[in-house]
Amino acid sequence: MPKEIYLLRDKIHLNLLIAIGIFLIPLAVYFIPPEWIMNQHSVCLFLNITGHECYGCGMTRAVISAIHFRFDDAFHYNRLSPVVLPLLIYIWAKTIVSLLQGTQFLRVHRKKKINQKQTTQL
Repeated sequence: MPKEIYLLRDKIHLNLLIAIGIFLIPLAVYFIPPEWIMNQHSVCLFLNITGHECYGCGMTRAVISAIHFRFDDAFHYNRLSPVVLPLLIYIWAKTIVSLLQGTQFLRVHRKKKINQKQTTQL
């Protein structure tokens, strides 16, 4: 087989592995105990220098609380979490779909739809 085909297959496999890894990130975060993350020292540079919380402070705790379905705690940790969480879910899903479009999983279905449109126009 030509070298280009091997490179293409490697890219498809790499995209598939990355998509699976990104898909499993929320599952991995779910197994982090919320009590452990809540008791950690803040890494926020703004908070550590000024002593005041920034708009992003508490977002990690809010995301972990939301993954554990504790939405009231998530809102308590950061009031912007109802805005940020849907955006994170959208970006997460869009990333997975775009990676899978590079593989044969979604590309095959898209070609079939294009072929169906062409046959109906004839």
